[in-house]
Amino acid sequence: MPEIVEKDYNIDIHGHKFNRWAMLLLILVGTFGSMLMQTSLGTAIPTLMKDFKITMSTAQQATTWFLLANGIMVPISAYLANKFRTRWLYVGAYVILFVGMLMAYSAPTNNWTIFLAGRILQAIAAGITMPLMQICLVNMFSPKQMGAVMGIGGIVIGLAPAIGPTFAGWLMSSRHIFLGIVLPASWRTMFMVPMVIVLFVTILAVFFMRDVVPNRPVKLDIISLVLSFAGFGVFLWGFTNVASDGWLKLDTVVAPIIGGIILIFLFGWRQLRMDDPFLNIRVFKNRQFALTTVVMALSTMAMMGVEMMLPLYLQEVRGLSAFNSGLVLLPGALMMGLVSPLAGAAYDKVGAKPLAILGFSILALGTLPFLFFGIQTPEHWVTTLYGLRMFGVAMVMMPMTASAMNALPVDEVADGTASNSTARSIASAIVVALLSSVAQNIILNNSPATSLAKIDLIGFSDKMLKAMLDGYHASFAIGFAFALMGLVLGIFLRAGKHGRASKIELPIDEKVKVEAELSERGTL
Repeated sequence: MPEIVEKDYNIDIHGHKFNRWAMLLLILVGTFGSMLMQTSLGTAIPTLMKDFKITMSTAQQATTWFLLANGIMVPISAYLANKFRTRWLYVGAYVILFVGMLMAYSAPTNNWTIFLAGRILQAIAAGITMPLMQICLVNMFSPKQMGAVMGIGGIVIGLAPAIGPTFAGWLMSSRHIFLGIVLPASWRTMFMVPMVIVLFVTILAVFFMRDVVPNRPVKLDIISLVLSFAGFGVFLWGFTNVASDGWLKLDTVVAPIIGGIILIFLFGWRQLRMDDPFLNIRVFKNRQFALTTVVMALSTMAMMGVEMMLPLYLQEVRGLSAFNSGLVLLPGALMMGLVSPLAGAAYDKVGAKPLAILGFSILALGTLPFLFFGIQTPEHWVTTLYGLRMFGVAMVMMPMTASAMNALPVDEVADGTASNSTARSIASAIVVALLSSVAQNIILNNSPATSLAKIDLIGFSDKMLKAMLDGYHASFAIGFAFALMGLVLGIFLRAGKHGRASKIELPIDEKVKVEAELSERGTL
C-alpha cells in the first residue's frame, strides 16, 4: 500500500511554491478596504442628509443598497472561484472596488443616484472578495490551523465593519494630511484613503497573488443566475422600501417581499434538481453547517442593527459630532480586533458551542441597557456597553465561521462559503432595513405637530427628542431579541471541535489500488 501524503499547503495549483503568509496579508488588506465600506457611512448619514438634501430613510439606502447588491453577488462567488484564476479574480474585484469608490467620492450633491451607483459597485467587489477570502484560507491552511487563521480573518470580517463609523467620523472631523496631500473635513475623504490603499493592493496582487483555488470547467446556469439575482434582489428591495413606505404598501413592500420569497424558493428547488448546481445548497443538509450558519447570521444581525442605529442616537439625541460619536465606538471596534484572533485560537481547543453560549450571553447583557438610554446617558457608559457587545460578537463570529467550514469536505467549501456569506449578507440587509424602518415609523408617529414649534419651542424639542428615543429604543430591543435567539440556538450546537480530515493527495492509479485493497478488507 503506497504511503499517504498530505497536501502541501505551500504549493499553488500549478505546483509552484509561494509565501502563503504574504498572500494572506495582501488578501486581508484588500478585503479590509472593501468591508470598511459596509458601515463607514453610519456616522456620515446626518451629513449626507444635509448635503444631498434627503431624508433619513433615503440616506440609509447607501447602506441597504450596499447590502442588497452584496447579497445578490455572493451566491455567484462559488461559480467565480471555481471558474476563474484566483489572482485575476482578485485583481478584477479590486478594480471594481476602486471605480466604485471613485464614483462615490466624485458624486455631485445634486445627484444621489451616482453616489448609490458607486456604493453598488463597492458592494459587488465586497461580494466577491469576502467569500473568496474564506475559500482561499481553506485551500492555503490545514484544518488544524483553521481556527487561528479564521481568527485572523476575523480582523477583516469583524473589525472593518466595526471600525467603519469611527474611521468616517475621524476623517470628517478636520483636515488631514495623507501621503503629502491635504484632505478636507468631508464625507468624501472617507473614500479617498481606501482608494489609495486599494490601488496599491491591486498593483501588488498582480505580482504576489497566487492561484490557490482549484479550477474546474463549471457551466453557468443562466436560469439559476436570473432567479438568484431577481429573487434576492426583489426580496431585499422590498425591505429597503419599508423605511419610507411602511409595512403595508402593496406595490413597493408586500409584493416584492412575497415575490422574492417565491423566486428564492424556485431557485432552491432548481439547485436541488441539478447535477452541477449554480449554488450547492445541499450543504445545508449538514446539520452542523446549517446551525452554525444560522447562529452566525443572528450574531451579524445583532451587531449590524445596533452598529447602524447607535451613531444616529449619539448625534441626533445626544448632540455629539460625527468625530465624537466615532470616538465613543472606537474601543468597541478595537475590542473586536483584539478578541477575534483569541476566539479563533480558543475554538481550536474547545470548539464552537461554549464560545457561542458565552458570546451571546455577553452580547445580550451588553445590549439590554441600550433599551434604557436617555438624553443624559454618560458617554463612557455607552462606550463600555458597546465594547462589551463587540466582545460578545467576536466570541461568536469567527468560531462559527471556522466550525461551519470545518463541517464540510474541502470540495464543498466554495459552495459552503457562498451559502454562508449569502445568509450573512441577507441578514445584514434585512436588519438594517428593519431597524431603520421601525425607528423612523415610530419617530414619525410620535413626533409633535410642527405648529407646536411656533407656540412652545422647548416643548416641541422635548417631545421630538422623546419620539426619537422611542424609535431608537425599539430598534435596540430588536437587536437584544436577536442576541437571545442566538443564545438559544447556541445550546443546540454539538460539543467539541469537529474538524474534517486533511485531504489526501494521491495519483489516480495509486488511489484506485488503495480503494481496491480497502474494499477487499471490507473497510470501504
